[in-house]
Amino acid sequence: MMNARRAPGAGGIGPTGRFFGPGELRLAVLALVAERAGHGYEVMNRLAERFNGTYEPSAGSIYPTLQLLEDEGLVRVEAADGRKVYHVTDAGRAAVDEQAEEVERIWGRAASRGEWGMFRDPDAAEIIGPALRLVKAAVKTLAHAHGDPRVVDQIQGIFVEARRRIEHLDPRRR
Repeated sequence: MMNARRAPGAGGIGPTGRFFGPGELRLAVLALVAERAGHGYEVMNRLAERFNGTYEPSAGSIYPTLQLLEDEGLVRVEAADGRKVYHVTDAGRAAVDEQAEEVERIWGRAASRGEWGMFRDPDAAEIIGPALRLVKAAVKTLAHAHGDPRVVDQIQGIFVEARRRIEHLDPRRR
């Protein structure tokens, strides 16, 4: 059943908080194995790295996905140092190639979500509350102004100037 709040094909976007749409985790895991063979824990870590910590895959999702890919003949398993190491098969590589556009969409979304990983930094906690209160004040003011274009322009100007001033504090930009 499709969630009415999500656009079809939106994948991990939307109020449900899901990172992957139907079949996307399978394709992401297959693409990672196609990039480089690895054991399950390694594949799990590489997927988390793609999302810069904003998504933490669980063993309960990765290992069944790897098993499914093996059952479908898209990956094969070889034992190495007492671990199962997953390698892409020719059929698996062909599947990744056929769905290259979808793989790129998934990695693009991962990069976009990964940008938000900075909010997990303990130093960010000092400014998140004030920043959210600023946005709340702007939205509240806009609502009371009934969308007056002059107010919209003024609020946008305040945000642009604030961003410029904050970015100027970044030592890399001086």
